[in-house]
Amino acid sequence: MSSHTINYKMTDPRTKKLADILVNYSINVKTGNTILIRFHVDAKPLALECYKLILKKGAYAKLKPIVDGFSYEFYKNASETQLNHVSKMEKYESKNIDGHIFIGGDYNTKEFSNIDPKKVATRRKVLNPILKARLKKDNWVLCKYPTHALAQDAEMSLSEFEDFLYKATNIEWKKEIKFQKKIKAYLDKAKHVRITCKDTDIEFSIKGRQGIMCCGERNMPDGEVFIAPVEKSTNGKISYSFPAIYGGKEVTGIKLEFKAGKVIKATAEKNQALLEKMISIDKGAKFLGEFGIGLNKGLNKFTRQILFDEKMGGTIHLALGMAYKEGGGKNDSALHWDMIKDLRKGGIIYLDGKIFQKNGKFVF
Repeated sequence: MSSHTINYKMTDPRTKKLADILVNYSINVKTGNTILIRFHVDAKPLALECYKLILKKGAYAKLKPIVDGFSYEFYKNASETQLNHVSKMEKYESKNIDGHIFIGGDYNTKEFSNIDPKKVATRRKVLNPILKARLKKDNWVLCKYPTHALAQDAEMSLSEFEDFLYKATNIEWKKEIKFQKKIKAYLDKAKHVRITCKDTDIEFSIKGRQGIMCCGERNMPDGEVFIAPVEKSTNGKISYSFPAIYGGKEVTGIKLEFKAGKVIKATAEKNQALLEKMISIDKGAKFLGEFGIGLNKGLNKFTRQILFDEKMGGTIHLALGMAYKEGGGKNDSALHWDMIKDLRKGGIIYLDGKIFQKNGKFVF
């Protein structure tokens, strides 16, 4: 008998279930489609299950593994010319794929902590047309796979984080549509939103805008309804409950004050310089692009991952920067930065002067 030990681990059936949701529900792969799968190498188990399902559908998969350390070296060593370069291959790819699955499985969530945020902001601005081309396809999904790094950030063991993630992803998403339709109907009829809570009293118009339901077709985990505020209508102040994270850096204790739609005062207890840099990327970065209401009850703990945290039931998020155009939003920016307010203790959302949600629970 050989002394060599084979380290073999059965694929978690929950991983297979999630792959099935991504391929057959989220982007609904068809025979002959070409699907791009971008994934961190630590997310290989989920990427592999997606790959197998895509092949079984008679479709084609283009794989783009993301290896830890390469992006860090790019930002550390790239010249200004290299930071501003976009390859012809990437442009072609973004316009010619039929669907896109991105699976994040971070090895080190703090990788960019000592990288100049200006470089990250510059690169984001340069790649914005690529992002827009992918979004224009309207057939993409962004997912997270449980890794030790994500579990550490969430202050959980890996096993606990796996349970947490799959509880929020492996659900009957078609049933969620019925509930979200109710939320959307209220938002579509409303003209004015006001949000009050401790250190928060902010208002804006949503007149003529349409709510967008999020039922597992674009993000996984999912569970929110969002709408774009009218660009110059926001007034008041808001104090955010959790750190806003950008490039692995936490900006904590954020307080923003708005007048005629624009941020006129921005402070933070930690990393205020980063906050100021990000909201100065371009003209649109100081205006709201999104008001979202978190609805996923399986997500009940802050994890430092915006994909999870913005969906927490009983919270809202207001994103600075780019508005998604399908709901009538017009704000344009290279920035889209979600910031979360917990309303479960003392928070109220008013629609046209009437209470819509109190302490994180809807009153209709």
